Amino acid sequence: MKRNVIHWASAVAFAGTLFCAYGFSPVASARQAAQSAPAQQQTQQQPAAADKKPDAAPLQLDTPQGTTPQAAPTVPPTPQEETDYKAFQAIPPNDVEKRIPAAEGFLQKYPQSQYRPMMYQTLVSGYLAKQEVPKMIDYGEKEIALNPNDTPILGLMGQTLARTLNPKSPDAMAQLTKAETYSKRAIEVTPTLTKPAELTDEQFNNAKNNALEMAYSGLGLVYLQKGQYDQAIPTLEQSLKTDTHSEPDPVNLYLLGLANEKASHFDAAVAAFTKCAAIQSSLQANCKSGIDTAKKANSTQLSAPK
Repeated sequence: MKRNVIHWASAVAFAGTLFCAYGFSPVASARQAAQSAPAQQQTQQQPAAADKKPDAAPLQLDTPQGTTPQAAPTVPPTPQEETDYKAFQAIPPNDVEKRIPAAEGFLQKYPQSQYRPMMYQTLVSGYLAKQEVPKMIDYGEKEIALNPNDTPILGLMGQTLARTLNPKSPDAMAQLTKAETYSKRAIEVTPTLTKPAELTDEQFNNAKNNALEMAYSGLGLVYLQKGQYDQAIPTLEQSLKTDTHSEPDPVNLYLLGLANEKASHFDAAVAAFTKCAAIQSSLQANCKSGIDTAKKANSTQLSAPK
């Protein structure tokens, strides 16, 4: 099943320790494999990217019942603003090169516009597709400040921050904490969302599952990076359970394999790595190597009970 409800991109790459990641992540309307990580950063223990590319504008879900996001004040749109907004809408969703400057220009011209969420969401997905992660995170932060219950953005930000963590950065722990906070917030809020009238039940459920998939994936990676393997395993498993696509995200399978290997659950590690290796992506070589490593460990070490 293609991701035809929430349209986000993903390109993720990890170091062997999982702390030196250099891509970005999360859910999209269509999943494709791509090799977008810098060649000089790739090693046998450092998978290249598995990404999803956006092919339409992002979806804004309704806020949870009984909650009111603390948004900055807006002003009623002028006729010229409405004209400019319609011109923006006329740009094809896939035309990132036109939509990004149009959205930024609109925000500069109308800094208190009621259409800011659409512009922020466009810039998040656009800069994600262009692999300009700092700009993507900047606009994601602005959207969350404007709408704390935007669960697609919360899930995306949680997963992206976790997958792009640089341990040498002075704000590494702050970034990890923020990834955990956003992921947990998305998991908390998503079940309380009300269905927008324009969506079918199937579309709404898929949208919620997509948000949860990202959130659980980000949170699972946070736990893995902290060495909390017994928490990482069920969280990553939950991410895979909420994945509505015909083919699971190989990144999550790889992470699940690593978490099980670190927890000495070698049979489970082999199973996860095997599923990952069966999917055509830049992670195949790493997952095949993971199979061999886990099998060797299983023959020389005691497995821990799950």
